Amino acid sequence: MKQSKKVRMGMVGGGKDAFIGAVHRMAANLDGNIELVCGAFSSDPAKSIFSGQSLYLPATRCYAEYTQMFAEEAKLPETERMQFVSIVTPNHLHFPIAKAALEAGFHVLSDKPATFTLQEALDLADVLKTSGQLYGLTHTYNGYPLIKQAKHLVATGALGKIKKVVVEYSQDWLANKDDEISKQAQWRVDPLRAGVSCCMGDIGVHAANLAEYVTGADISAMCADLNAIVDGRQLDDDGTVLLRFNNGARGILMSSQIAIGEENNLRLRVYGDAASIDWSQMEPNSLWLRSNTQSTQLIRTGVGDFCPAAQSAMRVPAGHPEGYLEAFANIYQNFAKQIRAFEQGLPCSNATFDVPGIDEAIRGMAFIENTVKFSQSAIKWHDFEISPSTVSGVAE
Repeated sequence: MKQSKKVRMGMVGGGKDAFIGAVHRMAANLDGNIELVCGAFSSDPAKSIFSGQSLYLPATRCYAEYTQMFAEEAKLPETERMQFVSIVTPNHLHFPIAKAALEAGFHVLSDKPATFTLQEALDLADVLKTSGQLYGLTHTYNGYPLIKQAKHLVATGALGKIKKVVVEYSQDWLANKDDEISKQAQWRVDPLRAGVSCCMGDIGVHAANLAEYVTGADISAMCADLNAIVDGRQLDDDGTVLLRFNNGARGILMSSQIAIGEENNLRLRVYGDAASIDWSQMEPNSLWLRSNTQSTQLIRTGVGDFCPAAQSAMRVPAGHPEGYLEAFANIYQNFAKQIRAFEQGLPCSNATFDVPGIDEAIRGMAFIENTVKFSQSAIKWHDFEISPSTVSGVAE
């Protein structure tokens, strides 16, 4: 169906010197289906307005703070007001902004983790249900074409029965105390803004989500060991979690922000009783399919037959690398399609449009709180819990 206008987006956060806000804007703009029309880009009113003007937004659509933006946008004609808000603030602001947006009648696409606490995620689910709006979560790595192909291979039985899952997410950008001076680092190591976890809350949750997304199985039990390697750091910057899945598979999740020499090394290996797959975010256009009875196969983006989800996530011919921004853009593109379906009264579930939603939000917050809680316990194994609990954010 021909569309006459782009989907209109507002943004909260992501002002001057904010890394992830610019990434979100590039991703939203990549396919030409979304237009940034307004924003409240900083908790500093002057900086917020300056940031909006720097993005060439009309002065009337550059707001001093987000409650003002929601109120003023709601007054505009339906053909002009923003349709959804992208939330790119530190974690402690995710819930109040999402709640206010949904209650004002706007869809929400939020950076992860979804909220500051698991209880907030559960409360958000109630707000979402009452509002009748859409909610998406930017688990970016689900957007890679070969991750979608990997999910397809598992689902169609190409690997056989899944036995083992190994997922690793290693970085080195917080390896030293001096690394905390950047704006991006300051809030992530602050319990008042990040929550109970730094490493697991920032990147470990991505690894957990990726493992569940590709295997189609839920983590059912964990044994966690989190640490604050850098002296004086309150929150974890490194951790290892043993996993059990509800399909009987076993696994291990390793996540670190102090691993010297690692850039953004997210790697997933899934082993079945017939074959295995191996994918790395550092080489995202390659997926290895291995067996002990047949020759190893290298699957390359754009070459051969792919499942519809993978095919729709590819934009260019083989040999033209697609990476992080394109994967991010796939989340935005699918969310825009979901909004159009919503407005046309068509089926518009998150599963239908392959957009992480409130279920992933809740499981992500449960994973974060569980790893912290379980790491502080002398008991080895714990069932994965989706129930709020009081946990300390100070790593041992």
